[in-house]
Amino acid sequence: MQARDETVIAVLADGAGEANEAGEASQKIVQALMTNYPARPGTWPPQRALAEFTKLINRTLYHDSIARFGAPELVSTLSVAVIEGDKLYGLNVGDSRVYLARGGELSQLSADHVAGGSGYRHILNRAIGLAPEVEPHCFEMDLADGDVALLCSDGISNVLDDALLKTKLDRRCAARVIVSTACEKATPETLDDMSAIVLDIAETGKLKAVSELPLSIPSSLRKGDVIDGFTLLKSFQQSDRVWLAARGGQRFTLKFAPIEALDNEAVLNQFVKETWNATRLDADFFVKAFIPEDVTVRCYAMEFIEAPSLKMLLRSRRLAVDEGVALGKFLLNAAQYLLRFDLVHGDIKPENILVLSGYDSVLFKLVDFGSATEIFSTTTRAGTASYLAPERFHEAPIAERTEVFAIGVTLFEALTKTFPYGEIERFQTPHFHAPKRTATLNANIPPWLDAVLLRAVCANPRLRYQNYSEFLFDLEHPDKVAPFHYAGSTWIERNPLRFYKTAFFIALGIVIYLAIKLLSAGARFP
Repeated sequence: MQARDETVIAVLADGAGEANEAGEASQKIVQALMTNYPARPGTWPPQRALAEFTKLINRTLYHDSIARFGAPELVSTLSVAVIEGDKLYGLNVGDSRVYLARGGELSQLSADHVAGGSGYRHILNRAIGLAPEVEPHCFEMDLADGDVALLCSDGISNVLDDALLKTKLDRRCAARVIVSTACEKATPETLDDMSAIVLDIAETGKLKAVSELPLSIPSSLRKGDVIDGFTLLKSFQQSDRVWLAARGGQRFTLKFAPIEALDNEAVLNQFVKETWNATRLDADFFVKAFIPEDVTVRCYAMEFIEAPSLKMLLRSRRLAVDEGVALGKFLLNAAQYLLRFDLVHGDIKPENILVLSGYDSVLFKLVDFGSATEIFSTTTRAGTASYLAPERFHEAPIAERTEVFAIGVTLFEALTKTFPYGEIERFQTPHFHAPKRTATLNANIPPWLDAVLLRAVCANPRLRYQNYSEFLFDLEHPDKVAPFHYAGSTWIERNPLRFYKTAFFIALGIVIYLAIKLLSAGARFP
């Protein structure tokens, strides 16, 4: 449970199935909702935010289960209750219940998603992680002073009937008392995991009066325009929607909503999500972003860092090996950070990486969240064609291993100034043949790093690194990197040292054989 200002959020997840997977699923659900809900987009009402996050969590757990186990194993029920002022918003999936006690009456707000018929009460027909998509049961209630809400697992509701629960809540019993009572009354057949959360609403709050100014979307922007105190200096990226601006003696980057957002709600929602992602990800991997105070237009601001992009740097030189390894570690750690929010960047490439000069090394920043999206959530070709994994051209969803491919191509390009499969045009469906070994393009690349890069950009997703941590481990432990070879590789490509050793001994054997023949011939004819 979490309380902040006039908002209280309570989440109860009861894992189903094997203990390890059930516990992992329930923990991920609670953590994701507790993290995401307080940072939801300002334009999303509570009910929409709860539903959107629940569907995202469901997709993530389902696809993670399929990738790891080949079947849905990360499965859990879910019940959520959010109090905002004098309103209760909630939803549930499965058979974990939500009750409201008021004036001696007990109401069940949730719906039981179980198979019908006698003897089937324990069989779920809807749960988080059970199927690729889920439709939660949503509810909304006006609250009154003295109301009590209860969230509980089926281990409680299967043992304590409504009359006993009503009595406990009328007496304003704490959750531990309800759990203890259920434990005492349970038989060996009914004993199950028992969890409960009690929300005692002594006095309802009132939502703060918020007088939001309507946010406009400027149809055109020009140098010298002053918007909310920011003076526009010059546009970036051949676009008039991203500007270098100045305010109070400081420079910032301003990104405005696309003009299409004026008439297209989907475009507007995408920009709202981009703004939300950019401003909530507070880590050194990214340029700091914020929404200016008293803003009147649909935009967000970022700190301005005067540094070239990696793409610009590659016009003059390629990265040294140690710089390339540092870049790989940076991108993988940034990607792992995004994964905590169930996000992927979606467009990792040299243009979106700033290169900063450190005291004795190079530093990096990742920019542009226009393509950032939830993991497993899209089958579009969002991103840049040359960095898209082959399966993305055939409607595969974005996953860790597709981002691994983009990171691998970026490192390959940074160290060799070429693409492993050549430059790919937008909307082209390319053919992926085995790329050249990086050592033939840059003699400074050691064999272990060559193996890492070839595995990262492997066209066969099953042979590629499956997750960021595996890729990162190899970059951090060169001595443990196994050789990597494509199917059909020649012997000299698979093991050049052994090839040349074998060739040497064969040649030596031929020389010795010929010498013996000559000597024996000389002995017969003096």
